[in-house]
Amino acid sequence: MVMKGQLLQRADRNRGKFRSLVLKALQNFLHDAGAKRHARKRGGDVQFVSWDDWMAEAPSHLSIPQHESVNWSPERIFDVRWAATVVERALRRLGDECEKRGRRRVFDVLSSCLAAEREDVSYARFSKTLGLPEAAVKRLVHRLRERYRALLREEVAQTVGGPDEIDEELRYLCAALSVVE
Repeated sequence: MVMKGQLLQRADRNRGKFRSLVLKALQNFLHDAGAKRHARKRGGDVQFVSWDDWMAEAPSHLSIPQHESVNWSPERIFDVRWAATVVERALRRLGDECEKRGRRRVFDVLSSCLAAEREDVSYARFSKTLGLPEAAVKRLVHRLRERYRALLREEVAQTVGGPDEIDEELRYLCAALSVVE
């Protein structure tokens, strides 16, 4: 098998010994055989998951209205699911942090404020629910929002090439999620 091809026809005494030619051919053969053995097929270590399975098992709790999504392109559905997954990862981390500090109930009650406009937040109602002064609730909401923004930036940072791309990706994700509302 090493001698297959036109090796013997290309042999030239003036270029060196026949033994050197055979040795070089053997080395090339062994190198190629090793490369083939370790070569990955296209997609190598990638495991493919069916789109339907992913959609069914995706961690997103964001519900896309069926009557709207029927007309959406697969790319649009993907963008919305991707954005929802990134947002939910940040929310999950924030909830876990609150739980570790013994503040899970505060997170559960106030998490709806994270994306709401200030005028839509009823601090008086949350104050009653939590049994805290309204000023304390405002501080808690402010701190939760700050930490949520930081965690969201961290999540996005893991998906982009560099820090200079974070703001652009955040805008893109917000735009993707705005189609759901």
